[in-house]
Amino acid sequence: MPTRTPTPSDDDPLHLVEADLVVAPVVEGGGAGALVVGPLHGLPMTVKEGFDLAGHPTTHGDPSMARNFAAMDAVAVQRLKAAGAVVFGKTNTPIHNADFQSYNALYGTTKNPWDASRTPGGSSGGSAAAVAAGLTGMDFGSDIGGSIRNPAAYCGVYGHKSTWGLIPKRGHQPPREPLAESDLAVLGPIARSAQDLLLGLNAAIGPDEISARGLRFVLPPPPKRLSGLRVAVWLDDARAPVDESVQAPIEAAARAPQNAGASVNFGARPEIDAEAAHRVYTSLLIAQVSARRPDFATLQAARAQLHEGDLSPTARQLRLATQSFKEWFEANHAREKLRWAWHAFFKRFDVMLTPSTCTVAFRHDHREPPASRTLFVAGREQPYFAQLFWAGLATAPLLPATAAPVGRTPEGLPVGLQIIGPEMGDRTTIWVAAQLAALIGGFVPATLHSV
Repeated sequence: MPTRTPTPSDDDPLHLVEADLVVAPVVEGGGAGALVVGPLHGLPMTVKEGFDLAGHPTTHGDPSMARNFAAMDAVAVQRLKAAGAVVFGKTNTPIHNADFQSYNALYGTTKNPWDASRTPGGSSGGSAAAVAAGLTGMDFGSDIGGSIRNPAAYCGVYGHKSTWGLIPKRGHQPPREPLAESDLAVLGPIARSAQDLLLGLNAAIGPDEISARGLRFVLPPPPKRLSGLRVAVWLDDARAPVDESVQAPIEAAARAPQNAGASVNFGARPEIDAEAAHRVYTSLLIAQVSARRPDFATLQAARAQLHEGDLSPTARQLRLATQSFKEWFEANHAREKLRWAWHAFFKRFDVMLTPSTCTVAFRHDHREPPASRTLFVAGREQPYFAQLFWAGLATAPLLPATAAPVGRTPEGLPVGLQIIGPEMGDRTTIWVAAQLAALIGGFVPATLHSV
């Protein structure tokens, strides 16, 4: 379902200039009975299950939370409704929002609209599947390990991981007081066009109630034309190999802006050690996810039993899950170096294009534990969580990233591209996604290959 589109201009045919993005209601008519029309007026949409929706259960896919009914809407939901959206339901996730698939004992398994034998991704898998299948006009998801970008790529839709802190997460986390802003995790829209992504994003951004006394976000406007755009491309990496069926459409999409005058560089990289950067991301991610686990004391007890020389993957995982504040402080300090390295990089380039995922959507695999699963990349087994590398490039340094569909594999499955931009450069990454759609095509309705 299309949303309201501003009047186009010669310089901005895709309606993405800053002036067109002010989220303010329009009063039609006059007097006490005037109709207030917001930028999302009348749009039927859904939100990920983890958002509080008043009167509905918020379970995070956990049967023990089946009776956890929300008393009020999450802040993001309040803002979407204030912009005129009609939030009519919630979409499925994996338990505790922690998988590349979306299944749980409460709501069952979500399937990919392109191939029901395959996952729609996770953890915002229900969100992307519903948007791709035309069941909703838009959805809002969350992302800490690619949870918006991964499903968007697998389902052939658009998704945006916002700059960290742009959208308050209050009302999108398990019930607990006080509500501290969690590290790494962000919220963002999933839609069938880049223009709709921006409408959804603009409706939700802004500081929460406490900071709103003196803080507001004024995001830089996007470029107005492709001519002169500086594009870097990172197609593959030994740490997380990317299947050729995914690389080929991404490379073709990356080269498309050259005819319009953009410069494209396949070798440019920020001044970072990619292996060390991924370790920083992994350390911060595991610390954040583990700290909220109800069995944290059990993890601490298990760590206490480790031998000092135990360097096994299990031992390393336990140490990261139970790291001291000093250990987290050092990882956070290393992350700050990453932020400044990317900041310097984006003085030379406008965006970095990478894969969103290592493969297309894979077949359902519910083996436990998840770490025992593997992905086949170019016919070879790779660790299940290897593709966190691509998500972490943007997540650890708190950068915005837009996932955009850029074609399909020979077997007909969608491929997604990740567009990373500078901190607070959300409108630029979404604008580039819109430009690519104009050059090579964008969303295509799913054609089911199997049932």
